[in-house]
Amino acid sequence: MTKIPVGILGTGSATPEKVLTNDDLSKMVDTNDEWIRTRTGIRERRIVEDNMASSDLAVMAAEKAIEAAGIKPEEIGVVICATVTPDHMFPATACLVSDRIGTKKAAAFDLSAGCSGFLYGLSCAVPMLETGMYKYALVIGVETLSKIMDFEDRNTAVLFGDGAGAVILGPVAEGRGFKAFEMGADGAGGHLLKQEAGGSRNPATQESVLARKHFISMAGNEVFKFAVRILGSASEAALQKAGYTKEDIDFLIPHQANIRIIESARNRLNLPEEKVYVNLDRYGNMSAASIPVALDEAVRLGKIKENDLLVLVGFGAGLTWGATALRW
Repeated sequence: MTKIPVGILGTGSATPEKVLTNDDLSKMVDTNDEWIRTRTGIRERRIVEDNMASSDLAVMAAEKAIEAAGIKPEEIGVVICATVTPDHMFPATACLVSDRIGTKKAAAFDLSAGCSGFLYGLSCAVPMLETGMYKYALVIGVETLSKIMDFEDRNTAVLFGDGAGAVILGPVAEGRGFKAFEMGADGAGGHLLKQEAGGSRNPATQESVLARKHFISMAGNEVFKFAVRILGSASEAALQKAGYTKEDIDFLIPHQANIRIIESARNRLNLPEEKVYVNLDRYGNMSAASIPVALDEAVRLGKIKENDLLVLVGFGAGLTWGATALRW
């Protein structure tokens, strides 16, 4: 069977209006602006209001992506929502978004791969379109991590923010679109980044709430070492599968977790600063939303040109990783 070339037809993003600066955090936990900036590169992040859920941000991002792609919602065949902060355990947030944007009877499901989630979503959607199962797909990365952040833990409270990014995938000209994916996971590291309670292993109880087990917990140093190693190697593996080398990269969109991790990947790939998009300073780590939000900003700023070779790469809870090479 001849594969249909599949690419990104439109992008969109949405971030909350409320800004939480490093100085604001210094009033909540034992930290300060210099300590956060020098270790992470983050200056501020966006936080949703109490009455806003992940689906609200996802809908806003999705509508912008649909408009940019120039298609109708009812033409979308499948909606995939990558998130670790769904509105509910079930129904899937993708179903709620589907209903609100009017996709009618599109297939819809959520997936959980932490900060790698958006790339996992792309890797699921692209084969569906390449085989002609659907013509268009909507892939969303969305998080409201402020809902599960422990604002008494300075090691995690300073890192994360809320946001949503979305793309419409569809048929593109021969030679364009997605060329290869590199995906993987090492479950032996699952305990390094987790939300301990709330699932079937540790159901919610009064004790689990009082023990603060429903918040994010992370072994920061171990995750950092994993990230530095995997971001560059996953990028190189995706390029090799696609028949390219790091010298062919026109633009890199990395997961926005820590400026030192991004710099490590940039140096390994021998890329100048202008070929790497960074918005970490303004948003912090938005988990599954970080790559699609960065991609949308880069597109709308005109940084990505037609026929550019892009690499999107990320890592996350699981421990998971993913990278893709695509011709814009």
